[in-house]
Amino acid sequence: MERVRALMVLSENWTLKPQLSIGDLVDLAVAAEAAGVDGIMLSDHIVLGPSANSEGEPLNLRDYAAPGNQDPLSPWPSPMVLLAAIAARTTTLRLVFGAIIAPLRHPLNTAKDLGTIDLLSEGRLIVLPTVSWHEEEFRALNVDFSKRGAILDEQLEIWHRAWTENPVSFAGEHYSFDEVYVEPKAYRPKGPTLWFGGSSVHKSLLARLVKYGSGFNPFGSPTSDELAQMSSVLEAGGRTMDEIEMVGGIRGRFHSANDVADLDEALDGVVDQLRQGYRTICFKPSMFTDSVDEVPEICRRVVAGLNERLANLR
Repeated sequence: MERVRALMVLSENWTLKPQLSIGDLVDLAVAAEAAGVDGIMLSDHIVLGPSANSEGEPLNLRDYAAPGNQDPLSPWPSPMVLLAAIAARTTTLRLVFGAIIAPLRHPLNTAKDLGTIDLLSEGRLIVLPTVSWHEEEFRALNVDFSKRGAILDEQLEIWHRAWTENPVSFAGEHYSFDEVYVEPKAYRPKGPTLWFGGSSVHKSLLARLVKYGSGFNPFGSPTSDELAQMSSVLEAGGRTMDEIEMVGGIRGRFHSANDVADLDEALDGVVDQLRQGYRTICFKPSMFTDSVDEVPEICRRVVAGLNERLANLR
């Protein structure tokens, strides 16, 4: 029977507790698995600069982090370390690194780290590479912000080779090396599952999706025309929309800076996504509760509520 997979956003849940520890995050992932959640998602920043909140911080801090709305003091734990800890404490939970700011890291190092987490989790790792938005972060790490798209394209090819070949060689504009061996390989023969997404549906994103992708996770709501364009590009590349996991999301509505959102209202708002074929839906528990102890019940309500709404569409 067709079902909806719930994906819990584990980053950004700062309002659940005055000082949410790394151990708390691991425990939340374990609780989500026990409650029937399909996976957790972690986002990425290595550093933030003073302009990280240039667009103004959200009125309600339970809302999603977005480009330009983040306090530079926001805590972003290392996803590599945290995913490894969660992998060791869980057995079925999918581990979504969504999104990794890939151009800030050397691709061989990243391929080794991601492959190791995939081995540890026995194939549960999903990776969503991004070029991101924060120029100061790139400048601090001495990476050319204007070339981040071209850098990512070379990295994706290097990852693919590192996970599938021995020895690995590459000659590009940004990386060049001869006959290196990247071992051990990832758990899955082609490496971790790759998803792609972003704030718009553009040519480069579609090219990456066709060549490497198994999932589409947009930031926002693509139009029907954009989804039709995606379908057309996939078909031209010998693929179909049926091969792509469509990942949507629940967003709570806040009436003031201090309230939590109504979960049932937010679940009702996802029905249009279900009609469009989205079958994996992200949610952030801190939108709907201020208590760590209530997260398992929020998870159970999300899993049941999503599948009830899918059943009602039939």
